[in-house]
Amino acid sequence: MKNYITVIGLEVHAELKTKTKAFCSCSTEFGAEPNTHVCPVCLGMPGALPVLNKRVVEFAIRAGLALNCDIQKFNKMDRKNYFYPDLAKNYQISQWDEPICLGGHIDIRVNGEKKRIGITRIHMEEDAGKLVHSGLTISTSDYSAVDYNRAGVPLIEIVSEPDMRSAAEARAYMEQLKAILEYTDVCDCKMQEGSLRCDANISVMPEGATEFGTRAEIKNLNSFRALERAIEYEVERQIEIVEDGGHVVQETRTWDDANGVTLSMRSKEEAHDYRYFPEPDLVPVNLDQAWIDEIKATLPELPSARKERLLAEDVPEDNADIIVASKKVADYFDAGTKATKNLKALSNWLIGDVAGFLNAEGIEIDDPEFRITPDHLGELVNLIDKGVLSSKLAKQVFVEMLKENEAPQVLVKKLGLEQVSDAGELGKLVDEVIAANPQSIADFKAGKKKALGFLVGQIMKATQGKANPGMVNKMLMEKLQ
Repeated sequence: MKNYITVIGLEVHAELKTKTKAFCSCSTEFGAEPNTHVCPVCLGMPGALPVLNKRVVEFAIRAGLALNCDIQKFNKMDRKNYFYPDLAKNYQISQWDEPICLGGHIDIRVNGEKKRIGITRIHMEEDAGKLVHSGLTISTSDYSAVDYNRAGVPLIEIVSEPDMRSAAEARAYMEQLKAILEYTDVCDCKMQEGSLRCDANISVMPEGATEFGTRAEIKNLNSFRALERAIEYEVERQIEIVEDGGHVVQETRTWDDANGVTLSMRSKEEAHDYRYFPEPDLVPVNLDQAWIDEIKATLPELPSARKERLLAEDVPEDNADIIVASKKVADYFDAGTKATKNLKALSNWLIGDVAGFLNAEGIEIDDPEFRITPDHLGELVNLIDKGVLSSKLAKQVFVEMLKENEAPQVLVKKLGLEQVSDAGELGKLVDEVIAANPQSIADFKAGKKKALGFLVGQIMKATQGKANPGMVNKMLMEKLQ
């Protein structure tokens, strides 16, 4: 693989967070009974005419501005003609030669190195329906049914330049794109529900070559892990074909996650095969610059800007990357900063104990099952900083906070976990431990540093872990020197 260059471009489909479909008033709500959110327009009935949802255009502009694109004041809808059972009209309303956004870029960081990934275009289109198979796959099914609830749900397709050179870069691009779409609130980005998914175009070429190899497209990857694994497998598959003297076929492939392989679906269609032509039932879209400026003025602080702010506030870069990747987590962190000034410690708790609990439970930070409020987490940090709790005792309090929505100060008193920081009380314990362990004292004076740890441990044991470890260490050193 070292003798080959991987070339990757992604086509990301993001369902827009509108209440109704792109060209009719049917609901876009996910999970309804099959074929209950349909009408003559999204079922493609003869004589039914589409009407473009203004919110779709607004969200496309909003996403384009956040992704550094040029908004095209003149753009139009086109018919993309092809037959598939879940496409009731036998064509898809999309955009071809006059899309709403051109250009743009996303900046990513992989292994500490920054890279800019170009965006070719963003266009609006409608989603197709969904086939429901009686078995696990088409080949094992006795029949397939069609659910048209998703037909007509508005999408934007974000097409990248072929600038990515590894699966890790593709994942970083997808993660950053997801964060931006979440921040702008144009897509809920629930990959498990298919509202954010991507097709990966992959090719390989020998080092030193000037032309890209023949690409294969992997359809409908709906998780970061699947994207990364599918690319890694496909790269190996293509290199093996070339090394054996064969030729990679341009085709559409699917990812079999269970077996970790890509499988051929069909030969890849070229654009002209779709017989695009302007949608005759929809007039072109002419955008007013004032409206574009109005939308731009409402854009929130985006992940890159929020990261720079966190770095300026002494949050470690690795922590900042994790926090800003999710708007929910970043908002939680910002709320927590109102309760504590130790942002580094707050970020450590957030990406450590908090993230560990959320991952173990399979929930998100705003789910009711997570009972710790941002201000309570900030107050827990303060208790450590004030010497009320040791780090070890703080973890005990954290576990209790997960069980009930109470302030850490209340739980500390209820559980009797206040850290012992009284100099007089600790001084007596230090004297007692020194008197009871002459051999350890001798070992320490002989240069055995581990002896000090033993003495500290004896004091912590006597106080059930409540002694202030910093004070204990200092007092022991003063007595022994």
